[in-house]
Amino acid sequence: HKVIQVNLCNTTKFIKMLEKRYKEAFERASEERQELILETGIEEFSSKGYEKANINVIAKKCGISIGLMYKYFSTKEDLFITCLQRGMKILDDILDDLVKAEKVIRATCFHSKKNANYIKLYNEIGAIKNKAMVDILATAIEESTSQKYIKSITQALENGDVRSDLDPKLFAFFLDNLLTTLQFSYTCDYYRKRFE
Repeated sequence: HKVIQVNLCNTTKFIKMLEKRYKEAFERASEERQELILETGIEEFSSKGYEKANINVIAKKCGISIGLMYKYFSTKEDLFITCLQRGMKILDDILDDLVKAEKVIRATCFHSKKNANYIKLYNEIGAIKNKAMVDILATAIEESTSQKYIKSITQALENGDVRSDLDPKLFAFFLDNLLTTLQFSYTCDYYRKRFE
């Protein structure tokens, strides 16, 4: 029963991660302000890591008071997760439009160059000391992309665009790992120099 209870607890946390983590005041803020706060948060989290990122610094860089920041987000974790959700939304939008492998790779390269801080932000999840939070965040992101890959691969199978003996789940796992490695290469100076 303990295993079931732990799994239910993790499932509840996973579902909570997918819920909105900002307050109504943030929804009322202008689109420009929302974008400024999230982009500044992404920059802070991706450059300093979750543990060292400071919500006071983010507020100051945005030109707003810390009090207003807490009217938007209850905690630093809520801001961090909202930043992650923004990155996931961008990735979901890109994946919705993709069909062929070459297009996926080109889109991954373009997205990774243009949004390197999102990739760094994702990479920072592993540095968070709260293992339960790490598991929840990583699962949420990975399940989102995995389902998109499986759906695209299944559709390609049905259309006869790929070999009929291809296992969609196995290929989705392979593709996700390949693209994750490609994404991380855009956040590392060594690999960026190799692209020049």
